[in-house]
Amino acid sequence: MTLTGALTIDLDAIAANWRALDALSPPSVETAAVVKADAYGCGAARVGPALVRAGAHTFFVALPAEGALLRKSVGPGPDIYILAGYAPDTATLAEKLPPPATERNREPAAPPSDAAFYRAHALRPVLNSVPQATAWFRDAPGAPCALQIDTGMNRLGMEGSEFISLGPLPEAVRLVMSHFACADEPGHALTSAQISAFRRMTDGVPRPRSLAATAGILIGPDAHFDMTRAGIGLYGGLPFADARPAVTLHLPILQTRDIGPGEPVGYGATWTATRPSRIATLSGGYADGLIRAMGNRAAGFLDGRPLPFAGRVSMDLVTLDVTGCPEAAPGAMVEIIGPHQTVDDLAAAAGTIGYEILTALGSRYLRRYREA
Repeated sequence: MTLTGALTIDLDAIAANWRALDALSPPSVETAAVVKADAYGCGAARVGPALVRAGAHTFFVALPAEGALLRKSVGPGPDIYILAGYAPDTATLAEKLPPPATERNREPAAPPSDAAFYRAHALRPVLNSVPQATAWFRDAPGAPCALQIDTGMNRLGMEGSEFISLGPLPEAVRLVMSHFACADEPGHALTSAQISAFRRMTDGVPRPRSLAATAGILIGPDAHFDMTRAGIGLYGGLPFADARPAVTLHLPILQTRDIGPGEPVGYGATWTATRPSRIATLSGGYADGLIRAMGNRAAGFLDGRPLPFAGRVSMDLVTLDVTGCPEAAPGAMVEIIGPHQTVDDLAAAAGTIGYEILTALGSRYLRRYREA
C-alpha cells in the first residue's frame, strides 16, 4: 500500500492545449506560454521542454529565479520574460542582510535582481515603471526587455503619460504589453475599454504588442495583436472549456472506521454522523494543496461514486464518508482530480478558482509525467 498521493501530469495534453490556443490566432500572431509558479504547479522543468517541442519559443515567468531554472530546461533558444520586472535595489538590500549561518563561508551568488543575473541567464524583464526602465537602460544597455503599460487593471504597468515620457523606444524594447482584468467575464465593459486604451496608447509604436492571456485569446482577433500569452488554458483550466485535462490526482485510503450516530469527525467536530457511518482517512491535506476550505464541501470519487469530505481538512489527512461503498478499503486510490472532477469542479467546492488549486499542489506527491 502506498502512503503517498499520486499526481499525474499529461505533457501531451499541455502541448495539445498550446496548439489549440495557437490555432485560434492567425499565423502572424505568436502564442507564448506562461509557466510561472512552476508551470502552475505542474513542473516547469518538464512542461517547458514539452512546449518547446510543441512549437512555443517565448515564455513568461514571474520572478528571475524562475527564469533561471526554466533556462536550464529549455536551453538557449527561447525568449524568457520576467513579469515582475527589474528591481536593482533588491540587490543592495540583499547585501545589507546578514547571510544565514550555514552560508557565511560560501561564495555569495549574484543577487537575482542584478543585471548580471539577467544577462547570465538571458532573461528579459518586463519593465513596469519609469524607474525600472531607467535602471535597466542604465545597467544593461542594449539588453532585450519589454514594457508593460496599464490600461485599466491598476496593478502593474506605466500610465499613459509615463509611457509617453520615455520618448522614442530603444531597440532593446522588443515587446509592449498590458493585461486584461475581466476577460473571463464575457461582455464586461472594461474589456472593450482596455482594448481601446491599448490601441490608443500603442498605435504607431513600432514594436510587437501583447494584451491577451488565455481568456483574451478566446475573445477573438480584436484582442490578439502580435502575441498572445497562453496560461491557465495550457493546464486544462477554465475559461478554456475545450482544453484537454492535464492533471489527475489520486489519494490512498490509509484507514477506515465505523462510527455511530452522534459521533464527530476531525478537528473542531464540524461533521457529526447522523446514521451508522464508515469513515475513510486519506493521505493528503492542506500541506498538499487540499485547502482547508474544502472541508465538508468537496468530494472524492471511487469507481465513479462520489464520496463527500467529512469534517475539516487537516495538514496531512482528509476524511471522507464512504458509507455503503465496500470498495473503500485501505490501499484504494480515491480520485480527487480526474475524469469525474475537474480542477475547476474541485475549486468551486472550495469557493476558489482552478488557478489556486493547481498552484497549491504540494511537493509530497509521487509525480508521474505522461508523454508519448
